[in-house]
Amino acid sequence: MNNSIPTLKEPVMTSNPLPPAAKNPTLKRALLGDMMQTVGILPILILIVAVFGFVAPNFFTDANLLNIARQASINIVLAAGMTFIILTGGIDLSVGSMLGTTAVVAMAVSLMPGLAGLSIPLALLAGLGMGLFNGFLVAYAGLLPFIVTLGTYTALRGAAYLLADGTTIINSDISFEWIGNSYLGPIPWLVIIAFAVIALCWFILRRTTLGVHIYAVGGNMQAARLTGIKVGAVLLFVYGMSGLLSGLGGIMSASRLYSANGNLGMGYELDAIAAVILGGTSFVGGIGTITGTLVGALIIATLNNGMTLMGVSYFWQLVIKGAVIIIAVLIDKYRTRNYQH
Repeated sequence: MNNSIPTLKEPVMTSNPLPPAAKNPTLKRALLGDMMQTVGILPILILIVAVFGFVAPNFFTDANLLNIARQASINIVLAAGMTFIILTGGIDLSVGSMLGTTAVVAMAVSLMPGLAGLSIPLALLAGLGMGLFNGFLVAYAGLLPFIVTLGTYTALRGAAYLLADGTTIINSDISFEWIGNSYLGPIPWLVIIAFAVIALCWFILRRTTLGVHIYAVGGNMQAARLTGIKVGAVLLFVYGMSGLLSGLGGIMSASRLYSANGNLGMGYELDAIAAVILGGTSFVGGIGTITGTLVGALIIATLNNGMTLMGVSYFWQLVIKGAVIIIAVLIDKYRTRNYQH
């Protein structure tokens, strides 16, 4: 591979190709391209579903399948935001803490006389602000994403405990309870929101110039700068997007539980990362699709649900999920090596 840095007068080549959006594909071609990249992991989901359908009681009941969709919905939203960041070669360890903090904000505001209607916008703004803070430190202070988000992971977890005063904030009459507990026809609003997020993210990544720039930054950041892409602005956007979607996840969680505390969202970042990597997005950046992330999140939710139905202890579930993450990273390493050669 040629690792030389291109000059301004030379055609700029990234280490990873730009997505089909760079060639102005038709909607049909873009969808087909995503489907072809996603189909590689579909057999894994089908196999897991088949195994649990055979060994786990009541797995294929309508109620349980809807439960899987509800369980997957929050992780789908978090993983969608994580996809943007990993596509640029970064990582966000703070999404679970941002979710917990924004959920506490939403519940606390819902109890304030005359301000209950601001619960959703304030929680979303809080999430956006946290994400932009991460993005600023990465894009303009030049700090490593792992270090930045590890720091905010810890700090925001403490902030969630402080805002909740170490207790659980409960409100059985929240104005946004419909998000977590109501349906549009036979489909839960949680699921509708999750798929709407996937559709929006797909459009941004595959049909906009911004999406092209995100892939370009992940493919080769230096080359992206030389072509005139504002790398700092792109990084600020992806971390802001992750924070905003974490805020949405916090609202979804609080509305489902009618409560929030400092523990909410703990460990969610691992499920989100696993979903993204299982879905085919590479840790090196520049490679991946949002539809793959959707399938990855469904794999994680199906594993959680199936193991619970089989009576697998929570501790063994942690071991198995950890193994899934390791396997996902190994698959990513193998996939990246083959792609580069």
